[in-house]
Amino acid sequence: MTPKNTILDTSQLSATARLFSSSLLRELASKGKSPLFSRLIKESSIASILKPTAPISKLFDTAFELLKNKNYRHEYIYKAALTHKILLGVHSLRTAAMLTEFRVNNSKADVVILNGTSTVYEIKSERDTLDRLQTQVDAYRKAFARVNIITGENHINSVLDIVPQDVGILLLNDRFQISTIRESVDDPSKVDPDIIFGSLQLTESIRLLESYGIEIPSLPNTKLYKAVREKFIKLDPVQAHNGMVNILKETRSLLSQIKLIDALPMSLQTAAFTMNLRQRDHAKLINTMDTSISDALNWNQ
Repeated sequence: MTPKNTILDTSQLSATARLFSSSLLRELASKGKSPLFSRLIKESSIASILKPTAPISKLFDTAFELLKNKNYRHEYIYKAALTHKILLGVHSLRTAAMLTEFRVNNSKADVVILNGTSTVYEIKSERDTLDRLQTQVDAYRKAFARVNIITGENHINSVLDIVPQDVGILLLNDRFQISTIRESVDDPSKVDPDIIFGSLQLTESIRLLESYGIEIPSLPNTKLYKAVREKFIKLDPVQAHNGMVNILKETRSLLSQIKLIDALPMSLQTAAFTMNLRQRDHAKLINTMDTSISDALNWNQ
């Protein structure tokens, strides 16, 4: 049996998807083993299509191939497509940064890529609803120069009806390729400095203001936030946007993760971008990938 003709029931699909959760991978990185991982590979049935002597890196790659099936695709698969096709395929980690689950107002942006501008990608997989899409897009247009929706074929027509003309629409097709249905418009002048301020850490906002030569008063923390915000919201929108891009590329840089990303199987590289592991845990996670499936099945004993 191969991943292409393997059929997953609901519980198996849930277990397979959870293999890529940040909490599980952090446990593997910090402890070198995970009872949860052992339980999930049993529940997923993936071990049954691989040799017991195969390393768990092979199991992760097999799980990833299963989840690429359009009937099973969920958020992680879409993030992986964006990571490999856009961040690594078009840009460079030395000139661009990627943020995930970046809070904007009452929404969390799935993926944000920063290079010379800011581009947000909201994921609507085949398994998602579009109930909050309008609210999310309204928030993202106030924080980023470009807004894109990446989705599957089942949602394309509905997304076209919901989002404004300046919002881009991307399709993740059956061959795991991203095609452009509609190009997004790059317009940093439409952002709202107050929304950007709410998305940044206070230290980042201070650094941004200082980069424009704006003096920050010496105040206790209880009063500093309000004082910084008052200065920040007076910025020109383009100033606020460009400053955000420059500061976040520095503070959220992924350069420290490059060796880890290169050493992990392709299926886990996107997870490495999102976990922000401690440096001392990198080698342990890499070494764990060589553990045989048969040994990993005994981690819960």
